[in-house]
Amino acid sequence: MIGYQKMDKGYGVITLNRPEKRNAISEKMANAFHSTLQQARLDALKFLVITGAEDKMFCAGGDLTELHGNLTPAEAYERLRVMKGLLYELVTFPVPVICLLNGNALGGGCEIATACDFRIAKAGTSFGFVQTKLGILPGWGGGALLYEKTHPSFALQWLTEAAIYEAEKLVDKGWVHHIVDASAWHDYEQILQPYVLKSYNQMKLLKQQYLHAISISTLAKRMEEEVRNCAELWDSPEHKQAVKQFLEKNNSPKI
Repeated sequence: MIGYQKMDKGYGVITLNRPEKRNAISEKMANAFHSTLQQARLDALKFLVITGAEDKMFCAGGDLTELHGNLTPAEAYERLRVMKGLLYELVTFPVPVICLLNGNALGGGCEIATACDFRIAKAGTSFGFVQTKLGILPGWGGGALLYEKTHPSFALQWLTEAAIYEAEKLVDKGWVHHIVDASAWHDYEQILQPYVLKSYNQMKLLKQQYLHAISISTLAKRMEEEVRNCAELWDSPEHKQAVKQFLEKNNSPKI
């Protein structure tokens, strides 16, 4: 479910590897992700890459067979806070974290990407903070992070309208940093060259400077507040109905 490889160029790659479920995050997968991050911290990497298996989806968010609408707010909070902690680990990772968006991302997938420092997207991909269509808010603290990574007025618009944007649009908004043509996507050496050329000490100091700039001391509190607010909406009629419709659609026979 979670792959990890330390590359000979001095960086590490974590792969979300559950393509049959569009790389959606289950509880088991979240725990494996956490353990893998702890291992990566010990490896003195120049930078860390997060990507998804195969070419269609980076991550579809949380697994709705586990994060279903029948949870109480307290139960929802206990499940959501695990991934909130993981996103905070990505934000505070000691060197830059680069998200290679191999495919589309929705909901929590966009939250994971937003927790990374750089987002490099494959051409033709699209992304959506769609949580408000489900009657909730981002559940892992990614909305709070979005206000740090893009202009606040755009963050509010994206979260409220729950639109799905193409990568090109998100370059203009500062959420996507680079777009790579599909034909060159698997050439990691070329894509990551600007980062590979830096030393470990350079990357560590650059990340420290960045964390000071984004007021990291208050970020954890803002992420926690968002997760609690999301959990409070969990048993709302709007959320229960939206999840019910999603599960019925995805479990119906395909013709």
